[in-house]
Amino acid sequence: MKKKLFALLMATAMVATLLAGCGGSKGVTLTVWESTQGPDEFIRQAGAIFTERNPNITINYVNVELGDSTSQIALDGPAGVGPDLFAAPHDRLGSLVTDGHVLPVADASLANRVLGACATAVTYGGVMYGYPVSAETYALYYNRALISDGDVPTTWEGLRSWALDFNNANPGKYGFIMDIGPYYAILFTTSDGNRLFGPSGTDISSSNINSPASVKGMEFFVTMRDILPVPSADLDTGSADAAFVSGNAAMHISGPWNVGNFIDQGVDFGITSLPSLPGQNTPAANFSGTRSMFVSAYSKNVDEAHQFAAFLVSEEMQALRYNITGALPAVDIPLSSPYDAGFVKQLDYAFPMPSIPEMNNYWQAMGDATNNIWDGADIQSELDAADAAILR
Repeated sequence: MKKKLFALLMATAMVATLLAGCGGSKGVTLTVWESTQGPDEFIRQAGAIFTERNPNITINYVNVELGDSTSQIALDGPAGVGPDLFAAPHDRLGSLVTDGHVLPVADASLANRVLGACATAVTYGGVMYGYPVSAETYALYYNRALISDGDVPTTWEGLRSWALDFNNANPGKYGFIMDIGPYYAILFTTSDGNRLFGPSGTDISSSNINSPASVKGMEFFVTMRDILPVPSADLDTGSADAAFVSGNAAMHISGPWNVGNFIDQGVDFGITSLPSLPGQNTPAANFSGTRSMFVSAYSKNVDEAHQFAAFLVSEEMQALRYNITGALPAVDIPLSSPYDAGFVKQLDYAFPMPSIPEMNNYWQAMGDATNNIWDGADIQSELDAADAAILR
């Protein structure tokens, strides 16, 4: 009898040990890479709530900026010192997938719970990889101290005309200013349905950046020098933001990331959709972006990583992120800010940045082209060179 009792006790102890080893009460720490200035606070708060509901999972935030995560995962992931999840812009998806750095989402039905544009943005080869946490595009800001709501132009020709009059009446100020880099300048190439890498953003037979529609659009682009006689080197985001905040520019193109900044600076501003291009009657098409969390292919806690990533896309957490960062949610929830309507309307005309690997070549190639064109170089030659560099 004693032998049977001893055997029963030993068996019970072994089962308990096995259950503990299988994760019943085993602690797991997930390392999450994200940027500062809002997204970091969201991860901290969301992580605390998640851990309260899942006591065996702790969230460890590590600062890796959005623009650095793709290159850093390529080094840290294989070395075994990378994250379980990391944030990245969706246009890096092609490289992340083809290089084997990320895993598909665990639940394919997620595509039905997020905005359609966001689901498309993080799908590659018919497979959804990212967990969208915010959507973004840019629109037209205007300073109400310099231009009234009713006077904001709805066409680019009208904007140019208004700005010419404003500049003449206000020496040292500009009716319009913008960063002329490739993220923004793409809008001038989109008339008549012209799209980078074709309608689906996956056609690598031609980038379409040197198509007749692109050339025509960039010909209008350079006429903007009449209202913005500034060298390309001085038309970056920081310079444009500073001019708008200081009251030296009446209109400016930017995204939702600047709403809080401009409010804090005391600017009385409005936001509306982009003006229409010559010959068009709807807002100019432009890039939309989807910020996503990706589960690392090198994670040793894959199930838990998927669980936390899906949690970040819940309506509850999307509302929390919206309140903290001001970025547009990736799911359809009520929005409270009066500034959101302009971005939401523009999203109807925006298209996701292509995510194929060739997109990595776009930024430098088109950046060089737009700067050179703005400064007086031949448009067709610059766009032909950009196309060749993008498709190399």
